[in-house]
Formats: sequence, C-alpha cells, structure tokens
Amino acid sequence: MLNCIIIEDQPPAQRILKKYIGDTESLVLKNTFADAIRAEEYLKKNHVDLIFLDINLPKLSGIDFLRSLSNQPFIVLTTAFADFAIESYEHNVMDYLLKPFSFERFLKSVEKVIKVHSSNDNNTFLFIKSGYDLIKINAENIIYIKSDGDYTEITTRNKVYLSNDSLKYWITTLNETFSQIHKSYIINNNHLEKISANKVHLFGEHVLPIGRAFKKNFVENL
Repeated sequence: MLNCIIIEDQPPAQRILKKYIGDTESLVLKNTFADAIRAEEYLKKNHVDLIFLDINLPKLSGIDFLRSLSNQPFIVLTTAFADFAIESYEHNVMDYLLKPFSFERFLKSVEKVIKVHSSNDNNTFLFIKSGYDLIKINAENIIYIKSDGDYTEITTRNKVYLSNDSLKYWITTLNETFSQIHKSYIINNNHLEKISANKVHLFGEHVLPIGRAFKKNFVENL
C-alpha cells in the first residue's frame, strides 16, 4: 500500500482524484491540501510515498514546491497546462497527467510508481535520484552511505554516487541488512569485515567511525 496526499486547489479536481484513489486498492489517501505551503508543514512530520501535485497553485506553485523538497516522495503532476511537461521531468516526477484524464490513464501513473516502489521494497535494486537522473543500482553492491549536507554519497563496489536523498530517507527505506553506525554513516552489514574499538572495517579497505550513541544497538543487532 502506498500512502499518498493530494495538493490541488480546485474542489472538482480534488473530488476526481479522491474518487480515483478510493477505487485503487494499492493507494491510501492520507490528506488533501489546497496549497503547497500547508502540505510542506504536513510533510515535516509525516511520511508519504506519493504526491498528486497540481502545478498552478496559490501562494507557491507546484514547480517551486518541487524545488523546495529535500526528501522527495514519488510525484505525479496533475495539471491543465502542457507547458511545464519538459521542466517537470527535470525534477524526477514519475508522470504528468494532463487534465481531464481518465481513470485508465490515472492507473498507468500509479503502476509506474508501484513498479519502482516495489523494486525499492525488495532491496534487490534501488533507484537513486542523482541530479536529473534516476539511477538503478544493485543494493547488494552498496558498501556504505555517507551524509553530505542535504545529499548523500553512496559508495558501491565500483563507483560513488551522489544522491539527492537524505540519510534519513535511506534509514527508513533500506532493510535490516543495513545499519546506522554514526550520525553520518549507514553500512551494509554484508560488507563488514571486522569491528576494532570504535571503528568498522569494510570491504575495499574502508574504515569508518562508530558513533557512541549507535554502538550498543549496532553490536546487539548484528
């Protein structure tokens, strides 16, 4: 099940989306907002998987709202204007629904989201948002993830990726194979070679610190 919200200022459009979401078993509507500013406040305290987002909104446009997101859920844009289609995909939106759209077209968007979300849930492959790209990588190849301000560095066996997602996002997304060992680091336990004092030694001669606040839980959960 995907938790979703609607950000749409027109009541008729809200009603259509609510009906479509209610008729889709894989979606759970958590809230509806008439402007993006109220939605921003909600997202500070609540996790959602998917946002149905109008572009032409009062106070803060849908595109400006996208630019402000530091930990972006899946986004499906719903708009009466085709002018923003190209720009919207620069913000990694999953789909662009041009009003009026049918239930069949709506379902195609949801299926796209479910496909990517399922890949993430299985943790066989992950899709990393890096700049304007979505990069598919094998989660088993991740050695560790490092916080770098508003971004994260994902070190794999072959390459280092810069992701738009925060460390908090990865903590809530990855399965029990991964452990947070420090406020700035998550490691893949399968690549752990030894623990020495307050450090971990990982595959590829990577040595990382263990934070005092994390050591007890980390060792107990191994």
